[in-house]
Amino acid sequence: MILTEEQLQDLLDKSLAELPRATECAVTLEGSVAEGFGNSSSDIDFLLIDRGQDDPPIMPSLLFVDGRRVEIRTRSVRQIAAQFREVQQHAKRPGRLSEDLLNRCQRLLHSHPLRGHALVEEVKAMLPVEEFRRIAAGWWAHRARQSLRHAMALLCLGEGDEAAEWTRAGLIQAVKSWAAGVGETYLEPKWLSLQLARTGRADVRDRYWELDATTPASGDAGAAHDHLTACLAFARQLGLTGVSWRPERLTVERVARVTTWQTGERVHVVRGGREVFALGDDAGSVWRSLVLGRPLPRVLDTAADTGVSEPGALLAAFLRYGLIRLAWKGGGTVTPALPLAAPAGPVTPPPSPAQPLLSLHGAAVTGSRAVDLLPLPADRFAAAAMALVWSNVVVENAVEDLTGALRMGQWRVAELTARRAVHAALRGLLSAHGVHPLPADAGLVRRLDLLPPATRPIGARAGELLRRTVESAEEGDRLLTEIRACTALIRTAVGAGTFPASFDSAATWAATLRLGHDWLRIGAHLDADLPIEEARDLLASNGAQPHQAL
Repeated sequence: MILTEEQLQDLLDKSLAELPRATECAVTLEGSVAEGFGNSSSDIDFLLIDRGQDDPPIMPSLLFVDGRRVEIRTRSVRQIAAQFREVQQHAKRPGRLSEDLLNRCQRLLHSHPLRGHALVEEVKAMLPVEEFRRIAAGWWAHRARQSLRHAMALLCLGEGDEAAEWTRAGLIQAVKSWAAGVGETYLEPKWLSLQLARTGRADVRDRYWELDATTPASGDAGAAHDHLTACLAFARQLGLTGVSWRPERLTVERVARVTTWQTGERVHVVRGGREVFALGDDAGSVWRSLVLGRPLPRVLDTAADTGVSEPGALLAAFLRYGLIRLAWKGGGTVTPALPLAAPAGPVTPPPSPAQPLLSLHGAAVTGSRAVDLLPLPADRFAAAAMALVWSNVVVENAVEDLTGALRMGQWRVAELTARRAVHAALRGLLSAHGVHPLPADAGLVRRLDLLPPATRPIGARAGELLRRTVESAEEGDRLLTEIRACTALIRTAVGAGTFPASFDSAATWAATLRLGHDWLRIGAHLDADLPIEEARDLLASNGAQPHQAL
Protein backbone atom coordinates (compact mmCIF):
# COMPACT_ATOMS: atom_id res chain seq x y z
CA MET A 1 0.00 0.00 0.00
CA ILE A 2 1.05 3.60 -0.51
CA LEU A 3 0.81 4.20 3.27
CA THR A 4 2.47 2.25 6.06
CA GLU A 5 0.59 0.59 8.88
CA GLU A 6 1.89 3.28 11.24
CA GLN A 7 0.61 6.08 8.99
CA LEU A 8 -2.79 4.44 8.70
CA GLN A 9 -3.12 3.99 12.48
CA ASP A 10 -2.15 7.62 13.02
CA LEU A 11 -4.75 8.83 10.50
CA LEU A 12 -7.35 6.59 12.14
CA ASP A 13 -6.61 7.95 15.65
CA LYS A 14 -6.90 11.53 14.45
CA SER A 15 -10.09 10.78 12.52
CA LEU A 16 -11.83 9.02 15.41
CA ALA A 17 -10.93 11.92 17.67
CA GLU A 18 -13.13 14.16 15.51
CA LEU A 19 -16.18 11.95 15.88
CA PRO A 20 -18.78 13.14 18.39
CA ARG A 21 -18.42 10.03 20.56
CA ALA A 22 -15.94 7.26 21.06
CA THR A 23 -16.69 3.94 19.41
CA GLU A 24 -15.90 0.33 20.21
CA CYS A 25 -16.24 -0.72 16.58
CA ALA A 26 -13.86 -2.82 14.56
CA VAL A 27 -12.16 -0.77 11.84
CA THR A 28 -10.95 -1.76 8.40
CA LEU A 29 -9.44 0.23 5.54
CA GLU A 30 -11.25 -0.22 2.23
CA GLY A 31 -11.09 1.24 -1.27
CA SER A 32 -8.28 1.86 -3.71
CA VAL A 33 -5.56 2.32 -1.07
CA ALA A 34 -6.44 -0.99 0.59
CA GLU A 35 -6.39 -2.66 -2.85
CA GLY A 36 -2.79 -1.56 -3.43
CA PHE A 37 -3.73 1.22 -5.83
CA GLY A 38 -4.16 4.88 -5.03
CA ASN A 39 -2.03 8.00 -5.18
CA SER A 40 -1.50 11.21 -3.23
CA SER A 41 -5.04 12.37 -4.06
CA SER A 42 -6.82 9.15 -3.06
CA ASP A 43 -9.37 9.13 -0.24
CA ILE A 44 -8.67 7.22 2.94
CA ASP A 45 -11.79 5.09 3.44
CA PHE A 46 -12.36 3.70 6.92
CA LEU A 47 -15.24 1.30 7.57
CA LEU A 48 -16.40 0.91 11.16
CA ILE A 49 -18.16 -2.37 11.95
CA ASP A 50 -20.56 -2.27 14.88
CA ARG A 51 -22.14 -5.24 16.68
CA GLY A 52 -24.93 -3.00 17.98
CA GLN A 53 -28.61 -3.52 17.20
CA ASP A 54 -29.14 -0.07 15.68
CA ASP A 55 -28.49 0.40 11.96
CA PRO A 56 -26.25 3.45 11.49
CA PRO A 57 -26.84 5.92 8.63
CA ILE A 58 -25.52 4.98 5.20
CA MET A 59 -24.00 8.38 4.45
CA PRO A 60 -20.29 8.68 5.36
CA SER A 61 -18.68 11.39 7.45
CA LEU A 62 -16.14 13.39 5.46
CA LEU A 63 -13.07 14.67 7.32
CA PHE A 64 -9.79 16.37 6.34
CA VAL A 65 -6.85 15.03 8.28
CA ASP A 66 -3.19 15.86 7.66
CA GLY A 67 -3.96 17.10 4.16
CA ARG A 68 -5.94 13.99 3.19
CA ARG A 69 -9.64 13.49 2.69
CA VAL A 70 -10.94 10.79 5.00
CA GLU A 71 -14.32 9.08 4.64
CA ILE A 72 -15.72 7.18 7.59
CA ARG A 73 -18.67 4.84 7.14
CA THR A 74 -20.31 2.71 9.79
CA ARG A 75 -22.15 -0.57 9.18
CA SER A 76 -23.75 -2.89 11.63
CA VAL A 77 -23.05 -6.60 11.38
CA ARG A 78 -26.72 -7.04 10.55
CA GLN A 79 -26.47 -4.60 7.63
CA ILE A 80 -23.40 -6.34 6.25
CA ALA A 81 -25.05 -9.75 6.51
CA ALA A 82 -28.09 -8.44 4.64
CA GLN A 83 -25.89 -7.02 1.89
CA PHE A 84 -24.06 -10.30 1.43
CA ARG A 85 -27.34 -12.27 1.38
CA GLU A 86 -28.78 -10.01 -1.29
CA VAL A 87 -25.71 -10.43 -3.48
CA GLN A 88 -25.93 -14.21 -3.16
CA GLN A 89 -29.68 -14.25 -3.84
CA HIS A 90 -29.30 -12.33 -7.12
CA ALA A 91 -26.15 -14.12 -8.27
CA LYS A 92 -28.10 -16.08 -10.90
CA ARG A 93 -29.86 -12.91 -12.12
CA PRO A 94 -26.90 -10.51 -12.41
CA GLY A 95 -29.03 -7.92 -14.21
CA ARG A 96 -30.80 -7.34 -10.90
CA LEU A 97 -27.62 -6.81 -8.92
CA SER A 98 -27.12 -3.21 -7.84
CA GLU A 99 -23.72 -1.79 -8.73
CA ASP A 100 -23.56 0.08 -5.43
CA LEU A 101 -24.37 -3.08 -3.46
CA LEU A 102 -21.74 -5.09 -5.30
CA ASN A 103 -19.19 -2.32 -4.76
CA ARG A 104 -19.87 -2.11 -1.02
CA CYS A 105 -19.41 -5.88 -0.64
CA GLN A 106 -16.26 -5.94 -2.76
CA ARG A 107 -14.63 -3.14 -0.80
CA LEU A 108 -15.24 -4.91 2.50
CA LEU A 109 -14.04 -8.31 1.30
CA HIS A 110 -10.76 -6.81 0.05
CA SER A 111 -10.29 -4.43 2.97
CA HIS A 112 -7.29 -4.26 5.32
CA PRO A 113 -8.16 -4.75 9.04
CA LEU A 114 -6.83 -2.09 11.42
CA ARG A 115 -8.70 -2.82 14.68
CA GLY A 116 -10.91 -5.65 15.87
CA HIS A 117 -9.36 -8.07 13.42
CA ALA A 118 -11.46 -11.01 14.64
CA LEU A 119 -14.75 -9.20 13.93
CA VAL A 120 -13.53 -8.04 10.53
CA GLU A 121 -12.60 -11.59 9.55
CA GLU A 122 -15.88 -12.88 10.98
CA VAL A 123 -17.99 -10.68 8.70
CA LYS A 124 -15.77 -11.35 5.69
CA ALA A 125 -16.35 -15.08 6.19
CA MET A 126 -20.07 -14.56 5.53
CA LEU A 127 -19.29 -14.40 1.79
CA PRO A 128 -16.28 -16.45 0.69
CA VAL A 129 -13.95 -14.57 -1.63
CA GLU A 130 -14.04 -17.32 -4.25
CA GLU A 131 -17.83 -17.16 -4.40
CA PHE A 132 -17.71 -13.40 -4.74
CA ARG A 133 -15.22 -13.68 -7.59
CA ARG A 134 -17.70 -15.84 -9.52
CA ILE A 135 -20.52 -13.40 -8.79
CA ALA A 136 -18.49 -10.36 -9.87
CA ALA A 137 -17.28 -12.10 -13.01
CA GLY A 138 -20.86 -13.05 -13.88
CA TRP A 139 -22.06 -9.48 -13.26
CA TRP A 140 -19.41 -8.03 -15.58
CA ALA A 141 -20.07 -10.76 -18.17
CA HIS A 142 -23.78 -9.90 -18.20
CA ARG A 143 -23.01 -6.25 -18.77
CA ALA A 144 -20.47 -7.01 -21.48
CA ARG A 145 -23.03 -9.10 -23.37
CA GLN A 146 -25.62 -6.33 -23.17
CA SER A 147 -23.19 -3.66 -24.39
CA LEU A 148 -21.83 -5.75 -27.25
CA ARG A 149 -25.29 -6.84 -28.39
CA HIS A 150 -26.42 -3.22 -28.26
CA ALA A 151 -23.39 -2.22 -30.33
CA MET A 152 -24.33 -4.93 -32.84
CA ALA A 153 -27.86 -3.53 -33.10
CA LEU A 154 -26.66 0.05 -33.53
CA LEU A 155 -24.28 -1.00 -36.28
CA CYS A 156 -27.16 -2.68 -38.13
CA LEU A 157 -29.18 0.54 -37.78
CA GLY A 158 -26.40 2.62 -39.32
CA GLU A 159 -25.38 4.27 -36.02
CA GLY A 160 -21.69 3.44 -36.39
CA ASP A 161 -20.26 6.12 -34.10
CA GLU A 162 -22.52 5.20 -31.19
CA ALA A 163 -21.91 1.52 -31.88
CA ALA A 164 -18.16 2.16 -31.52
CA GLU A 165 -18.70 3.72 -28.08
CA TRP A 166 -20.73 0.74 -26.89
CA THR A 167 -18.11 -1.61 -28.36
CA ARG A 168 -15.50 0.10 -26.22
CA ALA A 169 -17.77 -0.24 -23.18
CA GLY A 170 -18.31 -3.95 -23.92
CA LEU A 171 -14.56 -4.45 -24.33
CA ILE A 172 -13.86 -2.97 -20.90
CA GLN A 173 -16.64 -5.03 -19.31
CA ALA A 174 -15.45 -8.26 -20.94
CA VAL A 175 -11.89 -7.84 -19.68
CA LYS A 176 -13.17 -6.81 -16.23
CA SER A 177 -15.19 -10.04 -16.13
CA TRP A 178 -12.08 -12.05 -16.93
CA ALA A 179 -10.02 -10.11 -14.37
CA ALA A 180 -12.66 -10.66 -11.67
CA GLY A 181 -12.45 -14.39 -12.33
CA VAL A 182 -8.74 -14.38 -11.51
CA GLY A 183 -9.18 -12.27 -8.37
CA GLU A 184 -9.14 -8.66 -9.56
CA THR A 185 -12.66 -7.77 -8.44
CA TYR A 186 -12.22 -4.04 -7.76
CA LEU A 187 -15.13 -2.44 -9.62
CA GLU A 188 -13.92 0.98 -10.74
CA PRO A 189 -12.35 0.67 -14.21
CA LYS A 190 -9.88 3.50 -13.62
CA TRP A 191 -7.33 1.12 -12.09
CA LEU A 192 -7.71 -1.43 -14.92
CA SER A 193 -4.13 -0.98 -16.12
CA LEU A 194 -2.76 -1.93 -12.70
CA GLN A 195 -5.21 -4.80 -12.37
CA LEU A 196 -4.18 -6.28 -15.72
CA ALA A 197 -0.51 -5.88 -14.83
CA ARG A 198 -1.03 -7.81 -11.59
CA THR A 199 -2.63 -10.78 -13.37
CA GLY A 200 0.68 -11.59 -15.04
CA ARG A 201 -1.07 -12.25 -18.34
CA ALA A 202 0.79 -10.03 -20.78
CA ASP A 203 -1.09 -11.54 -23.73
CA VAL A 204 -4.47 -10.41 -22.37
CA ARG A 205 -3.12 -7.05 -21.28
CA ASP A 206 -1.46 -6.28 -24.61
CA ARG A 207 -4.40 -7.40 -26.73
CA TYR A 208 -6.80 -5.31 -24.65
CA TRP A 209 -4.75 -2.13 -25.04
CA GLU A 210 -4.26 -2.84 -28.75
CA LEU A 211 -8.04 -3.03 -29.28
CA ASP A 212 -8.65 -0.02 -27.05
CA ALA A 213 -6.23 2.03 -29.15
CA THR A 214 -7.90 1.14 -32.47
CA THR A 215 -11.23 2.86 -31.91
CA PRO A 216 -12.58 3.67 -35.39
CA ALA A 217 -12.74 7.20 -36.72
CA SER A 218 -16.07 8.98 -36.70
CA GLY A 219 -18.21 8.19 -39.73
CA ASP A 220 -16.26 5.08 -40.73
CA ALA A 221 -18.93 2.36 -40.57
CA GLY A 222 -16.62 -0.27 -42.05
CA ALA A 223 -13.99 0.33 -39.39
CA ALA A 224 -16.68 0.25 -36.69
CA HIS A 225 -17.81 -3.15 -37.96
CA ASP A 226 -14.25 -4.51 -38.07
CA HIS A 227 -13.54 -3.20 -34.57
CA LEU A 228 -16.69 -4.76 -33.15
CA THR A 229 -15.91 -8.08 -34.83
CA ALA A 230 -12.39 -8.07 -33.34
CA CYS A 231 -13.71 -7.21 -29.87
CA LEU A 232 -16.32 -9.98 -30.07
CA ALA A 233 -13.58 -12.47 -30.95
CA PHE A 234 -11.41 -11.28 -28.03
CA ALA A 235 -14.37 -11.47 -25.64
CA ARG A 236 -14.98 -15.08 -26.68
CA GLN A 237 -11.29 -15.88 -26.10
CA LEU A 238 -11.72 -14.55 -22.56
CA GLY A 239 -14.59 -17.00 -22.02
CA LEU A 240 -17.55 -14.73 -22.67
CA THR A 241 -20.47 -16.57 -24.27
CA GLY A 242 -23.42 -15.28 -26.28
CA VAL A 243 -21.53 -12.59 -28.21
CA SER A 244 -21.13 -14.00 -31.69
CA TRP A 245 -21.95 -11.73 -34.63
CA ARG A 246 -25.54 -12.90 -35.09
CA PRO A 247 -27.80 -9.86 -35.56
CA GLU A 248 -30.66 -12.15 -36.61
CA ARG A 249 -30.95 -13.15 -32.93
CA LEU A 250 -31.89 -9.55 -32.09
CA THR A 251 -35.65 -9.05 -32.17
CA VAL A 252 -37.72 -5.87 -31.97
CA GLU A 253 -40.26 -6.13 -29.16
CA ARG A 254 -43.15 -4.21 -27.65
CA VAL A 255 -42.58 -2.06 -24.58
CA ALA A 256 -45.16 -2.30 -21.80
CA ARG A 257 -47.51 0.71 -21.57
CA VAL A 258 -46.48 2.11 -24.96
CA THR A 259 -49.57 2.66 -27.10
CA THR A 260 -50.13 4.03 -30.58
CA TRP A 261 -52.93 6.40 -31.56
CA GLN A 262 -53.49 7.75 -35.04
CA THR A 263 -55.67 10.75 -35.89
CA GLY A 264 -55.78 11.46 -39.58
CA GLU A 265 -52.24 10.87 -40.83
CA ARG A 266 -50.55 11.83 -37.57
CA VAL A 267 -49.17 9.01 -35.43
CA HIS A 268 -48.99 9.60 -31.67
CA VAL A 269 -47.11 7.24 -29.37
CA VAL A 270 -47.92 7.41 -25.67
CA ARG A 271 -45.17 6.21 -23.31
CA GLY A 272 -46.08 4.99 -19.87
CA GLY A 273 -49.48 6.67 -20.03
CA ARG A 274 -47.75 10.00 -19.42
CA GLU A 275 -45.63 11.28 -22.32
CA VAL A 276 -46.85 11.79 -25.87
CA PHE A 277 -44.52 11.60 -28.86
CA ALA A 278 -45.78 12.99 -32.16
CA LEU A 279 -44.23 11.47 -35.27
CA GLY A 280 -43.58 13.32 -38.50
CA ASP A 281 -44.67 11.76 -41.81
CA ASP A 282 -41.48 9.78 -42.39
CA ALA A 283 -41.22 8.70 -38.77
CA GLY A 284 -44.88 7.69 -38.83
CA SER A 285 -44.36 5.57 -41.95
CA VAL A 286 -41.49 3.69 -40.33
CA TRP A 287 -43.49 3.24 -37.12
CA ARG A 288 -46.49 1.85 -39.02
CA SER A 289 -44.20 -0.62 -40.80
CA LEU A 290 -43.16 -2.26 -37.52
CA VAL A 291 -44.18 -5.86 -36.92
CA LEU A 292 -43.05 -6.58 -33.40
CA GLY A 293 -41.39 -9.86 -32.56
CA ARG A 294 -39.46 -10.04 -35.83
CA PRO A 295 -35.64 -10.13 -36.14
CA LEU A 296 -34.04 -6.71 -36.39
CA PRO A 297 -32.62 -7.19 -39.92
CA ARG A 298 -36.08 -8.12 -41.20
CA VAL A 299 -37.68 -5.15 -39.44
CA LEU A 300 -35.06 -2.90 -41.00
CA ASP A 301 -35.74 -4.33 -44.48
CA THR A 302 -39.47 -3.72 -44.07
CA ALA A 303 -38.84 -0.15 -42.92
CA ALA A 304 -36.64 0.41 -45.96
CA ASP A 305 -39.56 -0.64 -48.18
CA THR A 306 -41.48 2.46 -47.04
CA GLY A 307 -39.15 4.57 -49.17
CA VAL A 308 -38.04 6.64 -46.19
CA SER A 309 -34.35 7.48 -46.28
CA GLU A 310 -32.17 6.09 -43.48
CA PRO A 311 -34.96 4.23 -41.66
CA GLY A 312 -32.39 2.77 -39.27
CA ALA A 313 -31.82 6.19 -37.71
CA LEU A 314 -35.55 6.44 -36.96
CA LEU A 315 -35.63 2.94 -35.48
CA ALA A 316 -32.63 3.93 -33.34
CA ALA A 317 -34.57 6.98 -32.12
CA PHE A 318 -37.56 4.78 -31.22
CA LEU A 319 -35.19 2.51 -29.29
CA ARG A 320 -33.45 5.42 -27.60
CA TYR A 321 -36.76 6.90 -26.42
CA GLY A 322 -37.99 3.57 -25.06
CA LEU A 323 -40.81 3.20 -27.61
CA ILE A 324 -39.51 -0.21 -28.69
CA ARG A 325 -37.03 -2.58 -27.09
CA LEU A 326 -34.54 -5.13 -28.36
CA ALA A 327 -34.28 -8.68 -27.11
CA TRP A 328 -31.70 -11.39 -27.77
CA LYS A 329 -33.34 -14.68 -28.65
CA GLY A 330 -33.04 -16.80 -25.53
CA GLY A 331 -31.31 -14.00 -23.63
CA GLY A 332 -34.01 -11.51 -22.68
CA THR A 333 -34.15 -7.76 -23.20
CA VAL A 334 -30.95 -6.01 -24.24
CA THR A 335 -30.26 -3.48 -21.46
CA PRO A 336 -26.83 -1.89 -21.88
CA ALA A 337 -25.35 -0.03 -18.94
CA LEU A 338 -22.06 1.59 -17.96
CA PRO A 339 -20.40 1.46 -14.53
CA LEU A 340 -20.35 4.66 -12.50
CA ALA A 341 -22.66 6.33 -15.03
CA ALA A 342 -26.24 7.48 -15.27
CA PRO A 343 -28.73 4.61 -14.84
CA ALA A 344 -29.83 2.97 -18.05
CA GLY A 345 -33.28 3.86 -19.26
CA PRO A 346 -35.24 5.54 -22.03
CA VAL A 347 -34.14 9.02 -23.02
CA THR A 348 -36.59 11.88 -22.61
CA PRO A 349 -35.78 14.60 -25.17
CA PRO A 350 -36.48 18.31 -24.65
CA PRO A 351 -40.13 19.19 -25.33
CA SER A 352 -41.07 20.13 -28.87
CA PRO A 353 -41.01 23.88 -29.62
CA ALA A 354 -43.80 23.56 -32.23
CA GLN A 355 -46.59 26.14 -31.87
CA PRO A 356 -49.47 25.65 -31.76
CA LEU A 357 -49.11 22.18 -30.30
CA LEU A 358 -52.31 20.63 -31.60
CA SER A 359 -54.44 20.53 -34.69
CA LEU A 360 -57.63 18.67 -35.46
CA HIS A 361 -55.67 15.89 -37.11
CA GLY A 362 -52.92 15.47 -34.55
CA ALA A 363 -50.11 17.13 -32.71
CA ALA A 364 -47.82 19.50 -34.58
CA VAL A 365 -44.32 18.26 -35.41
CA THR A 366 -41.06 20.01 -36.23
CA GLY A 367 -40.32 17.97 -39.35
CA SER A 368 -41.02 14.85 -41.39
CA ARG A 369 -38.46 12.77 -39.46
CA ALA A 370 -39.42 14.23 -36.10
CA VAL A 371 -40.09 12.14 -33.01
CA ASP A 372 -41.25 15.07 -30.88
CA LEU A 373 -42.08 14.96 -27.19
CA LEU A 374 -45.09 17.11 -26.45
CA PRO A 375 -44.56 19.55 -23.56
CA LEU A 376 -47.70 18.47 -21.71
CA PRO A 377 -48.75 15.20 -20.06
CA ALA A 378 -50.77 12.68 -21.99
CA ASP A 379 -54.11 13.30 -20.28
CA ARG A 380 -53.86 17.06 -20.86
CA PHE A 381 -52.86 16.43 -24.47
CA ALA A 382 -55.99 14.35 -25.02
CA ALA A 383 -58.26 16.72 -23.10
CA ALA A 384 -56.99 19.78 -24.97
CA ALA A 385 -57.40 18.02 -28.33
CA MET A 386 -60.98 17.00 -27.49
CA ALA A 387 -61.70 20.58 -26.40
CA LEU A 388 -60.30 21.79 -29.72
CA VAL A 389 -62.70 19.56 -31.66
CA TRP A 390 -65.67 20.45 -29.47
CA SER A 391 -64.98 24.19 -29.70
CA ASN A 392 -65.23 23.95 -33.48
CA VAL A 393 -68.54 22.10 -33.22
CA VAL A 394 -69.81 24.92 -31.01
CA VAL A 395 -68.58 27.50 -33.55
CA GLU A 396 -70.57 25.75 -36.29
CA ASN A 397 -73.65 25.61 -34.08
CA ALA A 398 -73.34 29.26 -33.05
CA VAL A 399 -72.88 30.47 -36.64
CA GLU A 400 -75.96 28.49 -37.65
CA ASP A 401 -77.93 30.08 -34.79
CA LEU A 402 -76.61 33.53 -35.71
CA THR A 403 -77.73 33.08 -39.32
CA GLY A 404 -81.22 32.07 -38.22
CA ALA A 405 -81.53 34.98 -35.78
CA LEU A 406 -80.53 37.51 -38.45
CA ARG A 407 -83.13 36.11 -40.86
CA MET A 408 -85.83 36.68 -38.25
CA GLY A 409 -84.57 40.14 -37.20
CA GLN A 410 -83.78 38.88 -33.67
CA TRP A 411 -80.98 41.37 -33.05
CA ARG A 412 -80.39 40.60 -29.34
CA VAL A 413 -80.32 36.88 -30.03
CA ALA A 414 -77.83 37.57 -32.82
CA GLU A 415 -75.54 39.52 -30.47
CA LEU A 416 -75.42 36.71 -27.91
CA THR A 417 -74.86 33.94 -30.46
CA ALA A 418 -72.10 36.00 -32.12
CA ARG A 419 -70.32 36.22 -28.76
CA ARG A 420 -70.79 32.49 -28.29
CA ALA A 421 -69.12 31.86 -31.66
CA VAL A 422 -66.16 34.10 -30.81
CA HIS A 423 -65.71 32.56 -27.36
CA ALA A 424 -65.83 29.04 -28.81
CA ALA A 425 -63.22 29.95 -31.45
CA LEU A 426 -60.94 31.40 -28.75
CA ARG A 427 -61.34 28.24 -26.67
CA GLY A 428 -60.14 26.32 -29.72
CA LEU A 429 -57.14 28.63 -30.08
CA LEU A 430 -56.11 28.17 -26.44
CA SER A 431 -56.71 24.41 -26.61
CA ALA A 432 -54.50 24.12 -29.68
CA HIS A 433 -51.66 25.60 -27.62
CA GLY A 434 -52.19 23.04 -24.86
CA VAL A 435 -54.05 25.27 -22.38
CA HIS A 436 -56.21 23.04 -20.18
CA PRO A 437 -58.34 23.54 -18.16
CA LEU A 438 -59.57 26.56 -20.11
CA PRO A 439 -60.18 30.00 -18.63
CA ALA A 440 -63.78 31.13 -18.17
CA ASP A 441 -65.30 32.83 -21.21
CA ALA A 442 -65.23 36.20 -19.44
CA GLY A 443 -61.41 36.08 -19.38
CA LEU A 444 -60.67 34.40 -22.69
CA VAL A 445 -59.46 37.49 -24.57
CA ARG A 446 -57.22 38.56 -21.69
CA ARG A 447 -55.77 35.08 -21.34
CA LEU A 448 -54.46 35.16 -24.89
CA ASP A 449 -51.40 36.70 -23.26
CA LEU A 450 -50.48 33.08 -22.48
CA LEU A 451 -49.93 32.46 -26.18
CA PRO A 452 -47.14 33.46 -28.60
CA PRO A 453 -47.07 37.14 -29.69
CA ALA A 454 -48.25 36.18 -33.20
CA THR A 455 -51.74 35.62 -31.80
CA ARG A 456 -52.10 39.22 -30.52
CA PRO A 457 -53.92 40.48 -33.66
CA ILE A 458 -56.47 37.69 -33.25
CA GLY A 459 -57.11 38.82 -29.68
CA ALA A 460 -57.63 42.43 -30.75
CA ARG A 461 -60.04 41.38 -33.50
CA ALA A 462 -61.98 39.06 -31.19
CA GLY A 463 -62.23 41.73 -28.50
CA GLU A 464 -63.75 44.17 -30.98
CA LEU A 465 -66.32 41.60 -32.16
CA LEU A 466 -67.36 40.80 -28.59
CA ARG A 467 -68.35 44.46 -28.14
CA ARG A 468 -70.48 44.62 -31.29
CA THR A 469 -74.19 45.36 -31.19
CA VAL A 470 -76.77 44.75 -33.91
CA GLU A 471 -79.49 47.25 -34.71
CA SER A 472 -80.21 46.44 -38.37
CA ALA A 473 -79.96 43.79 -41.05
CA GLU A 474 -76.94 45.54 -42.55
CA GLU A 475 -75.09 45.50 -39.21
CA GLY A 476 -76.08 41.87 -38.73
CA ASP A 477 -74.80 40.79 -42.13
CA ARG A 478 -71.56 42.65 -41.56
CA LEU A 479 -71.15 40.99 -38.14
CA LEU A 480 -71.80 37.53 -39.63
CA THR A 481 -69.17 38.12 -42.33
CA GLU A 482 -66.60 39.26 -39.78
CA ILE A 483 -67.39 36.38 -37.41
CA ARG A 484 -66.79 33.93 -40.24
CA ALA A 485 -63.54 35.68 -41.17
CA CYS A 486 -62.32 35.70 -37.57
CA THR A 487 -63.12 32.02 -36.98
CA ALA A 488 -61.49 31.16 -40.32
CA LEU A 489 -58.36 33.06 -39.23
CA ILE A 490 -58.25 31.15 -35.95
CA ARG A 491 -58.88 27.83 -37.66
CA THR A 492 -56.07 28.48 -40.10
CA ALA A 493 -53.75 29.30 -37.19
CA VAL A 494 -54.53 26.01 -35.43
CA GLY A 495 -54.76 23.69 -38.43
CA ALA A 496 -58.54 23.39 -38.35
CA GLY A 497 -59.24 24.90 -41.75
CA THR A 498 -60.76 21.64 -43.00
CA PHE A 499 -63.23 21.29 -40.13
CA PRO A 500 -66.52 20.08 -41.60
CA ALA A 501 -69.59 22.35 -41.63
CA SER A 502 -71.10 20.09 -38.98
CA PHE A 503 -74.76 21.03 -39.38
CA ASP A 504 -75.02 21.43 -43.15
CA SER A 505 -75.93 17.82 -43.94
CA ALA A 506 -75.94 14.25 -42.70
CA ALA A 507 -72.58 13.74 -44.41
CA THR A 508 -70.88 16.67 -42.67
CA TRP A 509 -72.32 15.61 -39.31
CA ALA A 510 -71.03 12.07 -39.85
CA ALA A 511 -67.57 13.52 -40.68
CA THR A 512 -67.70 15.53 -37.45
CA LEU A 513 -68.58 12.43 -35.44
CA ARG A 514 -65.70 10.46 -36.98
CA LEU A 515 -63.25 13.23 -36.15
CA GLY A 516 -64.51 13.50 -32.59
CA HIS A 517 -64.42 9.74 -32.14
CA ASP A 518 -60.70 9.55 -33.04
CA TRP A 519 -59.86 11.88 -30.18
CA LEU A 520 -62.40 10.43 -27.76
CA ARG A 521 -60.74 7.01 -28.04
CA ILE A 522 -57.44 8.51 -26.92
CA GLY A 523 -59.09 10.58 -24.20
CA ALA A 524 -61.00 7.65 -22.77
CA HIS A 525 -57.87 5.48 -22.77
CA LEU A 526 -55.96 8.15 -20.85
CA ASP A 527 -58.89 8.97 -18.56
CA ALA A 528 -58.82 12.60 -19.71
CA ASP A 529 -61.60 15.12 -19.08
CA LEU A 530 -64.32 14.82 -21.72
CA PRO A 531 -65.71 18.07 -23.18
CA ILE A 532 -69.33 17.01 -22.55
CA GLU A 533 -70.83 13.95 -20.87
CA GLU A 534 -72.70 12.95 -24.03
CA ALA A 535 -69.33 12.24 -25.63
CA ARG A 536 -69.33 8.87 -23.83
CA ASP A 537 -72.26 7.82 -25.99
CA LEU A 538 -70.32 8.66 -29.14
CA LEU A 539 -67.47 6.54 -27.85
CA ALA A 540 -69.79 3.62 -27.09
CA SER A 541 -71.28 3.82 -30.59
CA ASN A 542 -67.84 3.66 -32.29
CA GLY A 543 -68.34 7.04 -33.91
CA ALA A 544 -71.88 6.58 -35.20
CA GLN A 545 -74.98 8.35 -34.01
CA PRO A 546 -76.13 6.45 -30.92
CA HIS A 547 -79.54 5.45 -32.26
CA GLN A 548 -78.07 4.33 -35.56
CA ALA A 549 -75.54 2.22 -33.69
CA LEU A 550 -78.24 0.25 -31.86
